[in-house]
Amino acid sequence: MEIHYTHKATEQLESLSNPIQKRIAKKMRFYANQKEPLRFAKRLAEPRGGEFRFRIGDYRVIFDIIGKKIFILNSIPSELSYKEEILGMQPIVLHGDILKLQ
Repeated sequence: MEIHYTHKATEQLESLSNPIQKRIAKKMRFYANQKEPLRFAKRLAEPRGGEFRFRIGDYRVIFDIIGKKIFILNSIPSELSYKEEILGMQPIVLHGDILKLQ
């Protein structure tokens, strides 16, 4: 399989220390060379930013697979819980009130 990084994933990867960048890249090459890379992945229950994730050390790598290509969408430190991740995006709960979008 081929590995493709989105612009966001590339920025996130570049912001990490060099040893962590190398660890993630090496592990992604390992996964891409497997016959069934999804056996190492977890399907996300609510795939809002990607359908699967790999856990690499202290990071979650969120990705989708299209054909024979793995599209890396982002990498997130595992110390962040999914709740913190969602709150960090500052979501707006509308409850039918479109005026909250201002």
